[in-house]
Amino acid sequence: MNNFIEPNQILNMLQLNPGMDAAEFGCGSGSFTIPLAQKLSEGQVYGFDIQEEPLSALKGEASLKNINNITTRRTNLEQPKSSNLPMQSVDLVLIINMLFQVEKEEPVINEAKRVLKDGGKCLIIDWHPNANLGPKGDRETADFIKDLAEEAGFTTEKQFNPGNYHWGLILQA
Repeated sequence: MNNFIEPNQILNMLQLNPGMDAAEFGCGSGSFTIPLAQKLSEGQVYGFDIQEEPLSALKGEASLKNINNITTRRTNLEQPKSSNLPMQSVDLVLIINMLFQVEKEEPVINEAKRVLKDGGKCLIIDWHPNANLGPKGDRETADFIKDLAEEAGFTTEKQFNPGNYHWGLILQA
């Protein structure tokens, strides 16, 4: 595995089909959202972030690449039901390099569980607490997040190493 995360390589682990709907929590400027929307060409992809600037960059990139199945929304995912998505409305939720930035992980995990269809998947990747590279933040272990997710009603399908500086989980609703 490479030092850094490769979105297409990670997304290929998820057995996606073009008609799926997905959401990315903390999508930033879309390093996962864009390839995800390309793979889910018949579905809808929702990108949520607390900052307007990265969402604007994501919209611009999608427009340049003629990708029309992305809807973005500025929101604080630490607030209950903040995605405004209906219960059990998406097949997949991505939470990539976001949890280290939040004060409370639990509401984010709970919102992912709320919006996922039964059997849906949640992919979480975040920074290793002891990685000597990367942004500052309150980095948690995969085991800590796995425990929170199981309390929310997820089962852990897979724990994996997406690169030298991150841990990854695939959870099932």
